[in-house]
Amino acid sequence: MAEPKQLLHFVFGGELESADEVVFKDLGKLDFVGMYPNFAEARKAWAAKAQATVDNAQMRYFVVHIHRLMEPDADHEH
Repeated sequence: MAEPKQLLHFVFGGELESADEVVFKDLGKLDFVGMYPNFAEARKAWAAKAQATVDNAQMRYFVVHIHRLMEPDADHEH
């Protein structure tokens, strides 16, 4: 059985200056969580970090679809 196509996703987060916009307080303190082979795995990591920091309204985590940046003209599914 063939391995599923690797669709890289990157999870990172940091504390925002305000909850109204995505401007980080300190770029030197970003939390680079990791690179994941698909959206499902990345979402699990994102959810764990988001839940762990739920008490800080200005702490936010994001999933970046790296595979779309690597092949911007290709059609991709999650």
